[in-house]
Amino acid sequence: MWEKRTEAKRLVYGIWAACLCSTLVFTASSMGVLSREEALAAAYPAAQIRAERVFLTDQQRRRAAKLAKVDIPSPLIARYVALEADRVVGRAYVDTHVVRTKKESLLICLDESGKVLRIEVTAFLEPPEYLASPDWYAQYESRELSDELSLNRAIRPIVGATLTSLAANQAVRRVLAIDQVLEAESQSGK
Repeated sequence: MWEKRTEAKRLVYGIWAACLCSTLVFTASSMGVLSREEALAAAYPAAQIRAERVFLTDQQRRRAAKLAKVDIPSPLIARYVALEADRVVGRAYVDTHVVRTKKESLLICLDESGKVLRIEVTAFLEPPEYLASPDWYAQYESRELSDELSLNRAIRPIVGATLTSLAANQAVRRVLAIDQVLEAESQSGK
C-alpha cells in the first residue's frame, strides 16, 4: 500500500513538473522573449556571429565600474562579435541580473561604434506585468554612455515596474562601459 502511494505521488509530481515547464515555455514565448540566436539574427541579419567569453582583469572591472557608475559583479562576460566580410559590424553582450527577486537576461546589441543598436529580453522570470515593453527598450537605441543615460533624464522610468527599469538601465550602462574598456584596449594593442 505504501509503495503505491509513493508511486502515485511521483506520478503526480511528474505531471505537475511537466505542466509547469510547458507553462513557462508558453509564457516566455507569449511575452515576446526571444532566444539569443533569434535576437542576434534580428540585430545582425547578414552577419556571422562569433561567441566569446571574456574574463575581465581587476583593473578592467574597476575602470568599467567607474565609467558605468554601477558595479560589475562578475569578471566573466558573454560577448558576441558580429562580422560581415571579416569586418566587425557590432558586438552584443548578455547581462543577467536580478530585477526584484528573480532574474532577467538582456542581450544588449551595439553597433560598430559602440552605441546601442537594440535590446532584447532573452529571459524574464519575474511576473509578466513587470516586463518592460519593446517600445520602452527602444528609447536606448543610438545611445552611448553618458550622464544623460539615466532614469528621469534621457530614459523614462516605467510606472509600476520601477525595479525593472532600474535593473535594465544599470545593465545597459554596465555593457557600454565594459565595451568601452575592451575596445580601448583592443585599439591600443593591449
